[in-house]
Amino acid sequence: MSKKKRSRPAPRAEPVRRSIAFAGADLWESIECRGYVSLAQNPEICTAVDTIARLIASMTIHLMENTETGDIRVKNELSRKVDISPNNNMTRAAFIHWIVKTLMLEGNGNAVVWPETRRGILRDLKPVPPAFTAFVPDGVWDYRVVIAGQEYDPDDVLHFVLNPGSYYPWKGEGYRVALTDVANNLKQAATTEKSFMYSNWKPSIIVKVDALTDEFASAEGRSKLLREYIDTAQAGEPWMIPSEQFSVEQVRPLTLSDLALADFVQLDKRTVAAILGVPPFVLGIGDFHRDAWNNFISSTIMPVAKNIEQEMTKKLLYNPDWFFRFNARSLYNYDLRDLAAVANDQYVRGIMTGNEVRDWIGLSPLSGLDDLVILENYIPRGMIGDQNKLNGGDNT
Repeated sequence: MSKKKRSRPAPRAEPVRRSIAFAGADLWESIECRGYVSLAQNPEICTAVDTIARLIASMTIHLMENTETGDIRVKNELSRKVDISPNNNMTRAAFIHWIVKTLMLEGNGNAVVWPETRRGILRDLKPVPPAFTAFVPDGVWDYRVVIAGQEYDPDDVLHFVLNPGSYYPWKGEGYRVALTDVANNLKQAATTEKSFMYSNWKPSIIVKVDALTDEFASAEGRSKLLREYIDTAQAGEPWMIPSEQFSVEQVRPLTLSDLALADFVQLDKRTVAAILGVPPFVLGIGDFHRDAWNNFISSTIMPVAKNIEQEMTKKLLYNPDWFFRFNARSLYNYDLRDLAAVANDQYVRGIMTGNEVRDWIGLSPLSGLDDLVILENYIPRGMIGDQNKLNGGDNT
């Protein structure tokens, strides 16, 4: 049986080679922004996050008790531990700053703190780096916190959450997805500006030289031509060049204003401010406004602070009447005259004592100012009915 001859494939046509030339390839490589852009390395995002973290960390943490007549402050060893030294190696300001910064940056909406207790007494609050933590779903509703390979029940650790997720409500999502594109744009803008500042492709004078001259063939020859005809001894001295071989033109290189880079950067900064909830002037855009600052404290700072204080109240306190509360009054921007006017108005109505007024405006207490007085003769409130004019006496 004869073998069938295999048909040889038709010869493949030679591919058409096309050469593409890029003008200024070195310049393009210096402007192009490559690599991963971390949110923690972006100046604008770091400025906004650091502002939020510093403000929350500067507030004192009060241990309060809910009574029938209102909330009163409790001062004991627990309140001192949480407000002064929650961690043996950190102050309260540094500890809260780490929690907020981890929530908004490295932790991607999650920050874990392990409370060390002994015989039911809180000894230390140890922050856990985000790289050592993981969250594993347990069934439909529950989850486990894994720290360095060891599982913990969520009730045994402090799990602070920012921007809860839709699929796992107990896990935070942060703002990484929303800020990624803006961070890349700001990084590209910074790279472009730096490239324009250091680029050599910005000559203001172009000298056309006849390429047939022998001096133009080498770098030494070109330098010799510049020294002979263009390099002058004094500023403003005219050039003496041969008309047949040289032609001088003045050019205007492309600038950052031509690219409208400042407008795009300002727009991206406003986007960062809107996502993180900070006023634009925090990022250097616009002027300071007191109302915008006070709204920033109420709408951005306090919700994050409430998240922290509620988690600490839920996991650290046994007494159902106790709770932690951040003191936010020092963060609001008030004029000293406004504070003094409010304090004086409450003092003459018998609502605040003299020492409470002094504490309101930042002064130390004095003896004899612990009684409530009321308008008229500034007498103690309990002696209002003992006035002579109310008991039939003379008006004097």
